[in-house]
Amino acid sequence: MEDLAATRRENEELKRQLKEAHAALEAARSRLDERVDERTQELTRSNRDLEQFAYVASHDLQEPLRMVVSYLQLLERRYAGKLDSDADEFIGYAVDGARRMQRLISDLLTYSRVGRAGAQLRQVDVNAVVDRVVEALGASISDSAATVTRDDLPSIWADEGQLGQLFQNLIGNGLKFRGESAPRIHVAAQPREHEVEYTVRDNGIGIAPEYQERIFVIFQRLHGRSDYAGTGIGLALCKKIAEWHGGCISVESVEGSGSTFHVVLPRTARVPSAEAGGGEGSTLQNATVARAAMPGQPQ
Repeated sequence: MEDLAATRRENEELKRQLKEAHAALEAARSRLDERVDERTQELTRSNRDLEQFAYVASHDLQEPLRMVVSYLQLLERRYAGKLDSDADEFIGYAVDGARRMQRLISDLLTYSRVGRAGAQLRQVDVNAVVDRVVEALGASISDSAATVTRDDLPSIWADEGQLGQLFQNLIGNGLKFRGESAPRIHVAAQPREHEVEYTVRDNGIGIAPEYQERIFVIFQRLHGRSDYAGTGIGLALCKKIAEWHGGCISVESVEGSGSTFHVVLPRTARVPSAEAGGGEGSTLQNATVARAAMPGQPQ
């Protein structure tokens, strides 16, 4: 009997210790969750502040920079050949640098505007968006003897202007980073129950595996300006647009054999609030969209 009573006491003590350990674990988990929430809010505020700074800085820098460029161009026209060759060269460098700064500030302003007030969410005809992009890139397509084709693309709920920017950057990259043969670019889509995966495939120079994540980071360039023009913002902009719509972007590529960009966007548009970095005036919106009837596609 004494042994049985001792065993019971040991069991009770073990239960008590287990209960205390469980309570301590729950308290620790609660503190960790609170800390994670605090850090998430801090990072969100920090990102929002950085985006606000980028927007204000790029917006306010445009006017003085336009004046600098205008006067440099005036110097270039008025004094070309009238000073020594070094002066002409130096003025040329200054004009080129100022123009690149203009492009950089313009792209940065475009990047910082994603998700800010004014985004218009509605059902978008993606076929029409891609067709307009191809028309806008007509000169580059003609100059490079490129072929741009598309499948029938499902409509989704999105901001039409931002969706156009996304496809223009992806198709434009296929034209820019081309190999020896004429560019071939194809836009396709794979509808799913709650989302659509759009793909933009090209036969260009491809991307080495070690750079396939880096290319989506702002200002990251894999080539020098003398090889390919640009500011290094295009794919970062695509990533921001996709994520703002509640989607994602990735790339499959073999160096020398082209690239396929995958853009997954939800049928239900979920747009971040201002507290979540969506910008001033935006709200969390959930919009379930019934896909419009399209030829050859099931409803």
